[in-house]
Amino acid sequence: MDAPRPAARLSATVLDTPDPIALAAFYRHLLGFETEEEGPDWVELRDPGGGAGLSFQREEEHVRPVWPGRAGEQRMQTHLDVRVDDLEAAVAHAVAGGASVAAFQPQEGVRVLTDPDGHVFCLYLPGW
Repeated sequence: MDAPRPAARLSATVLDTPDPIALAAFYRHLLGFETEEEGPDWVELRDPGGGAGLSFQREEEHVRPVWPGRAGEQRMQTHLDVRVDDLEAAVAHAVAGGASVAAFQPQEGVRVLTDPDGHVFCLYLPGW
């Protein structure tokens, strides 16, 4: 018989960045999250709706990933999916906060963007 699984709940995804405060400010703008903890090397944001949060830790050697991936270059290892109701408005809001729209867009109903440090995230409509 297997041992019972201990209680576990995903609380946050952590992104490496050379500037945790600046990157957290971008995601506060994008998502409307609230600051739980903020210091020069670590920032935690919480979803006011109760979902998992985002955290940011200082990494001086952070290398921007490329999208789509190319041999010999830093590839994306994870990305964030953000469900939106209005794709055009959400893209405009993200870009106003400092995001860039990726040149390669693989699907309708989904827009691939990068945050100010190059982390890839997707805005998508329900059903995609």
